[in-house]
Amino acid sequence: MSGQPAHLRSYAPDCPTTCEFEVVSVKKTQAQKSNQAERSRDFFCVVQDAFRVFARNSSIILGSAWAFAIAVVVIIIWAVTGPTFHFSNTWQLIINTGTTIVTFLMVFLIQNTQNRDAKAVHLKLDEIIRAIKGARNELVDLEELSDEELKKLENQFQQLRKKAEQNGTQSRKAQSAKSR
Repeated sequence: MSGQPAHLRSYAPDCPTTCEFEVVSVKKTQAQKSNQAERSRDFFCVVQDAFRVFARNSSIILGSAWAFAIAVVVIIIWAVTGPTFHFSNTWQLIINTGTTIVTFLMVFLIQNTQNRDAKAVHLKLDEIIRAIKGARNELVDLEELSDEELKKLENQFQQLRKKAEQNGTQSRKAQSAKSR
């Protein structure tokens, strides 16, 4: 009520002012749009988000010492049961199939985690490049360049390194001559 101008309070004490009505209306419209966007979110996005969370949690769990210890125990149990099964083809097939399936699935988890980590590192480096005065901003997003363009940049940096080494060698010689 205190948000209403005095001339409106007397006529409509319980009604919002025009400004308040517009704000409430905009908030409702934004909420409706948000709900619609959430509902219209396609299946692929939901699956992608779920896989991202699953891959992250899996990499934390499967990258632990406990996961390695469990894998070693499984291998030991398999090896110990060899004589019981007379080292049969089925006995060998069990470990081969199991390790193949686990390896196949782990490739996707590892690749997803590495892609996200690499992207995060690239973004952090891009921010540093942008923040440092004198840095070449064209070095941002280098991962988008072709192999030929990357080779040219690599050659430029090698030449800069050689010049720096020569300047360092020359300045060391000059400093040692001055000290004599």
